[in-house]
Amino acid sequence: MKFKELIDRENYEKLKSLDNEKIIEKVKKYAEICKPAKITVVSDSPFDINYIRNLSLECGEEKKLKTKGHTYHFDGYYDQARDKQNTKVLVEKGRKLSRVINTIEREKGLKEVHQYLEEAMKGKEMLVRFFCLGPKNSDFSILALQITDSAYVAHSEDILYRQGYEEFKKNPDKDFFFLVHSAGKLDERKNSAEIDKRRIYIDVLKNRVFTVNNQYAGNSLGLKKLALRLAINKAHKEDWLCEHMFIMGVKPEDKNRTTYFTGAYPSACGKTSTAMIPGQSIIGDDIAYIRPGEDGIAYAANIEQGIFGIIRDVNPDDDPIIYNALNKPGEIIFSNILVKDKKPYWLGMGRKLPGKGENFSGEWHKGKKGPHGKEVPPAHKNARYTLRIKELENADFRLDDPKGVPVQGIIYGGRDSDTSVPVYESLSWSHGVFIGACLESETTAATLGKAGLRKLSPMANMDFIVVPLGTYIENHLKFGENLDFCPKIFSTNYFLKEKGEFLNAKTDKKAWIMWMEGRIHEEYDAVETPIGKIPKYEDIKDLFMKLFGKDFSKNDYEKQFSIRLKKFLEKLERVEEIYSQEEEIPKFFYKHLEQERERIKTAIQKFGKDVVSPFEFKKMIKK
Repeated sequence: MKFKELIDRENYEKLKSLDNEKIIEKVKKYAEICKPAKITVVSDSPFDINYIRNLSLECGEEKKLKTKGHTYHFDGYYDQARDKQNTKVLVEKGRKLSRVINTIEREKGLKEVHQYLEEAMKGKEMLVRFFCLGPKNSDFSILALQITDSAYVAHSEDILYRQGYEEFKKNPDKDFFFLVHSAGKLDERKNSAEIDKRRIYIDVLKNRVFTVNNQYAGNSLGLKKLALRLAINKAHKEDWLCEHMFIMGVKPEDKNRTTYFTGAYPSACGKTSTAMIPGQSIIGDDIAYIRPGEDGIAYAANIEQGIFGIIRDVNPDDDPIIYNALNKPGEIIFSNILVKDKKPYWLGMGRKLPGKGENFSGEWHKGKKGPHGKEVPPAHKNARYTLRIKELENADFRLDDPKGVPVQGIIYGGRDSDTSVPVYESLSWSHGVFIGACLESETTAATLGKAGLRKLSPMANMDFIVVPLGTYIENHLKFGENLDFCPKIFSTNYFLKEKGEFLNAKTDKKAWIMWMEGRIHEEYDAVETPIGKIPKYEDIKDLFMKLFGKDFSKNDYEKQFSIRLKKFLEKLERVEEIYSQEEEIPKFFYKHLEQERERIKTAIQKFGKDVVSPFEFKKMIKK
């Protein structure tokens, strides 16, 4: 069927109104390849947006829950997480990226993915969507054209991103990201049937993404982690940063101010719990664009307006703000949870779960075995919720500020049980970049069957970097050096243990972030150590009493803030070994590595031991 037979006059006029022949050409080309039954162009109008919501329900991709506005969706049994193996960056011959980045030769990858897209939308509706990554009318914003045959994907993006049809109309000559998705052939549950042909290919040369034979949002929503890769490449060329970071406002109760932080944490290192510390405000939980302002200050904006969050362990005690939002009327999509009597249930929600219901495996009952003989859990451990940030009571009023917010602090949060202190400050901007480049996450027995393995995750962004690692790190250094006022850089670790027990409580992170906020405003001194600047005991003691009404003893301080010199040396050895396998790592990185190693060795020689109490470091860093 020809293009003009697939699109009616009303929808064609929506395309023509954009005054952009490139858009018409792209829609026409992929209609001819994917061969949908019809083409629907979606504008920003409430009528069009509501059409998508209803379509997702009518075609069975979503179903209604009891609470008004709540729906649920199931991905296929084998489509429950990001497919790292089949997510690849298309590279031209001769171009090298980091050895850990999945790549495929560009022409070969384009040929393969287009073969899978051939007739992928047969019998389905092609939805043409327009979005704005970042606040509207902003230097941060990047326009994005999305083509998909999944109403669930289209509905999710309406919640997560700002509508962009009118932005395209106002900017007909502006470049844009282009994203093509098809769920491919569907089974009786409306799930992708040909998972073996699942492909997610990123073409940074042409700012486009192709993803086929999948529905899980991490694979299918081109605007999320797939467009993140395109933006990293764009940022690299234009001297700004695209980071896997939250943006939050920190508000001391006794001060009339808000200090904005960004933070990068690998999975299971405390990212969400930090961004959602009670009493603070949130702008974003996942991706930040950071640009230099005309005043010499770094500014950050959240490219999203919503959250696609892991729902496991969201309960009234640990995540009261999110839990409350998930239990009130509003537009929310739950995915891969357990449903019983039109009510959602998930792992760790703080309530007893039903013994039967519907989940990602179909009709479920306790003890049900999956295809490989393993027991199927009531809900998937990677089950998710999708909601707008404005649904949260702690949403920051500058969420949509076209100028972004001034970044005064950057946090790199790692996870280890026996090395780093709960919080410390870098010695300089370049030392902070080094700390971010050395970010590690410790595995647990529950994940890999062996505890204590450390995974290096530079800036918690390694999975998404599409430029050489050395270039990525060098760009961080240059970004700060070109600012008049650099953000302070901090490191956190909430997972120190002694005899198998955590040394601090989940709520203690509020004290650490208040200390960081105070350091930015020169209200606290710090103690200089070989790894960086740590809090004075008196300041932490006062913070614990003020925030929690409890004592923080000298013994607590000594256990948590002693510098484990030998363990840090071992970390440097691990980091050096991995980086030695990379090409063109900047000299400043190795300079800081050697300087830190020498400081640690000098301390071991001076004190005659591998672990040194914080009380033994005398040199004070003044305000």
